[in-house]
Order: sequence, then structure tokens, then C-alpha cells
Amino acid sequence: MTIHVAPSLAERYAATRALSEALAAPLSAEDQGVQSMPDASPTKWHLAHTTWFFETVILKTLPGYAPFDERYAYLFNSYYEGFGPRHPRPQRGLLTRPGAREILDYRRHVDEHMAELLSDDHPLAPLIELGVNHEQQHQELVLTDIKHAFFANPLLPAYAQAPARPGRPATGLRFVGHDGGIASIGHDGTGFAFDNESPQHEILLQPFRLASRPVTNGEYRGFIEDGGYGRPEFWLSDGWALKERENWQRPLYWLDGGTIFTLDGVRPLDAQEPVVHVSFYEAAAYAAWAGKRLPTEFEWEAVARNQSVHGRFLDAKRLHPLPADGAGPLQQMFGDVWEWTRSSYDPYPGYRPPEGALGEYNGKFMVGQIVLRGGSCATPQGHIRASYRNFFPPSARWQFSGIRLAEDAA
Repeated sequence: MTIHVAPSLAERYAATRALSEALAAPLSAEDQGVQSMPDASPTKWHLAHTTWFFETVILKTLPGYAPFDERYAYLFNSYYEGFGPRHPRPQRGLLTRPGAREILDYRRHVDEHMAELLSDDHPLAPLIELGVNHEQQHQELVLTDIKHAFFANPLLPAYAQAPARPGRPATGLRFVGHDGGIASIGHDGTGFAFDNESPQHEILLQPFRLASRPVTNGEYRGFIEDGGYGRPEFWLSDGWALKERENWQRPLYWLDGGTIFTLDGVRPLDAQEPVVHVSFYEAAAYAAWAGKRLPTEFEWEAVARNQSVHGRFLDAKRLHPLPADGAGPLQQMFGDVWEWTRSSYDPYPGYRPPEGALGEYNGKFMVGQIVLRGGSCATPQGHIRASYRNFFPPSARWQFSGIRLAEDAA
């Protein structure tokens, strides 16, 4: 019998820090400094910000610690008012200095000072665990942000070469029933979780059915060919207005001639792969066109709790979702694409943000956001769980977001 020993905090810290730098390695210094839109950030900023987090939240609380550069507190704070003023987010691409090499020096400085704190029983271990998970979130952002930047380049460069794709058909779409009833929602207290996953509470679900897999490119193309982007009866009002204003006609990264832009370059659009890079508005419009709806986050979690957390994550280095492979009645609940739900990002009953600046991590965004579940091909596998709540504005398209349908049980 094989006994699996969970990695230590020191091992998790080292592996996470190394992966961030490995993700940046294929990029030139020029690549690492580009910012293609206000919602994205340069790669080198992500490398510096995750380091700033460990320095600010942990090292600066210790006596005798000398910061690498006091000015970095202003440059690499993201949105924490409690930690002081910061450089404007839309202008991060103007930070030609410090350069990529200096930021790596910054990372070495912080890692050296963190080394003596990385024991599982250290009083600061919970904060270090938070920092590790925070950096994992930014690893996904490194990929989504550079993908958007490369798409803005007329050369449409590839980030890296991915393994060959299997070229198989997706499994047929079915709907799997759930009896409803009282379900426990939220993290059970075992292992790490973000504060927005708690407290665990009970919720009453009506009977429903959940699609066996995400919507494919081919199925979504049917919506387009049926005039879905020109039929307001399927769209939420805000979504229709945004679509008209920005002239959406298809998902982000779909190109003319039946091709699609991916992290490994331009290639033919595969009708069998899950559709990805759609906004909540597009997901809701497609669901209305299909005569279905999006699941609530509570329906999604009630089903996902009975599924093992496996799928095509960042660890597989696929960099793009693949067709459903037919493993089990419900496929691709984890990995491949984040799945939009119909739930607003709200606090759970009894939720209280942590005291101090870290209370700004999640709580202050609980308005105007929509919950996504499940992780994607750009999410580190060890980062995800059934209770994990991702959230973005309903207009967001540059994330690896897709669609799983639901319906009320008859």
C-alpha cells in the first residue's frame, strides 16, 4: 500500500515560488512588462506583488527585518487600503523600473528571510499558507494576462508549446438529476480555505438537473449561427448594452476562418472542446437560448462534493481545455474551464472578514461580482476544492471561463 505524505509548508512554499518563475521563464523582459488592459497586470508585477505580500504581511512584522526597497511598498500593493497608498492599477505597464532581473533579486531577498519561518508549527504558518495560496491565484493570472497581451499583438505570438491534443469527440450531453433537499455549503474546516468559503451552513435546494459536461465550441457555434448575438430576448439588459457597445459577435479569442488564439498559438477551432473565454452575460444568454439556465453556486457545490478533485489543471501543461473524456456521469467539474454560476458573490450567513488589512482580501468585493466554480486549465491542481469561490464581474472574458447548464427537475 502506498502512503501519501502531504508536503510540508516549506515544500509547498518552495514549489509555489519556483512555479511562478517557471511560468515567467518563456517570456522576454519586454513581454514581462506589458499591460494590455486595466484589468490585467504585467508578469513582472505579479512576481513582485506576490513577494510584496510575504514581505508586508509577514516579514515586516518581525523585529530587525530590513525591506529590500522601501519604495516597493507603493509600487506593488494591489488594493489594500490598510497597507497604504499604491501605484494606480491601470498604469502598472508604465513601470519599466524595476526591471525583471531586479524583481528576481527581490524574490531571492524575501525567500532567504522566509526560510527560517517555514515550519508547519510556526505561529505565522497560517499567514504563510495564505501567501502560498495567494501566489497560486496569481500564477493563473500570469497566464490569462499574458494571453490577452499576446492577443493584442498583431503577430499573435505563442507563449509556449503544449502537448499534442487527442482529437477525440466530446461525450454526449446529458442531464444528471439531484433530489435537492438540505445541503451543507461551505468549507468544513479541514485544511486551508479562504475566508469567503465560510462559515459552513445549510441551504434548501429544490430538485434540479445538472449537465454532464460543459458546453462545447460546436454547441456554442449553434447559438451564434442562430443569431444569438443579435436576439435581445436571450440577453440580460446590461449584457445586451455591453455587447452592443463593444460589438461582441463571438467569444474572446475566436478568429476568422474557423481558428482560435491559444497560449500555444493560432490553431483550428475544435468543436469538441469546451467553449471558453465567455462572459457571464454570454453564458446566461446561451443558457436562455438553449431553454436551460445556469446553476446556482449552491447546486454546483452540492454536486461537486461527491466528485474527486481531478481534471486538466495547470500541472498538466495543456494550457487549453480539452474535450470531455467520458469518465463518470459528471465530467470536468474541476479543471479545464471555470464555470459561471447564477449566484451573486455575497457573504455567507454569519460571515465576518478578518480584522486588519487582510479583511480586504475578499470581503470588500462582495458586490457586483458573479461566482465561478471548479478551476481551469490554468489553475494549480492543489489550489482548488469543492467549496472554492472564484468571482469576477459579469463582463469578464479574459479568464478561462465556460458554461455548464442546469434545469429545474420536472
